[in-house]
Amino acid sequence: MIYIGQPVIEVRLKRNARARRLTLRLSSVDAVASLTLPPRISLREATAFAVRQEDWLRGQIARLPARLPVTIGSEIMFQGNNMRLVAGRGRLVALGAEGIVINPVQTGARLRAFLKTEARNALVPAAEAFAAQLSKPMGRISLRDTRSRWGSCSGAGNLMFSWRLVMAPPAVLRYVAAHEVAHLQEMNHSQAFWDVVAYLMPDYQIHRVWLKKHGAKLHRVDFLS
Repeated sequence: MIYIGQPVIEVRLKRNARARRLTLRLSSVDAVASLTLPPRISLREATAFAVRQEDWLRGQIARLPARLPVTIGSEIMFQGNNMRLVAGRGRLVALGAEGIVINPVQTGARLRAFLKTEARNALVPAAEAFAAQLSKPMGRISLRDTRSRWGSCSGAGNLMFSWRLVMAPPAVLRYVAAHEVAHLQEMNHSQAFWDVVAYLMPDYQIHRVWLKKHGAKLHRVDFLS
């Protein structure tokens, strides 16, 4: 990590043996800046490059959509629907006629826990059903708040999913489950892999497009506010 300017901008450094030049990128999801370095570029050269690009980087940051804080009265997406957060009592989060009823104390933490539970309740049976279609054994399922991917499949057959998928329409969540389960048979993104995805979910392309168009909005919800 290097730090440039005032106020400070953090820039993550990543070496890539295949890179031929310095490449600076800003994630539209979480506003994280990353600088890719070719093998022979020194830290001094990388820092100087980042400093020269400071004005451009600040301009890109200024254009990013604002974070969406989790507060009573605000709206978040849940299973594809925009739902208002309504003040309630007690420890439990519930779905009501007016929206999501939640205690105003530690709203973000309570809502995050609720969404993780709902995500697991949806993703586990979906993944199990798709794995059964392929007659493939499946390892454990874990949920994380990942930024670079919606899911993954390890060589041991363990699946990981972003719990934020529960905010998307249920069919989009099921597409990601099908996508990762397909890797149990094809550990690549070849045409054979996409054929497996299409077998599991013939209309997957619609949901894949939705995620590309709207996925960044799911990541902008700030549960720490």
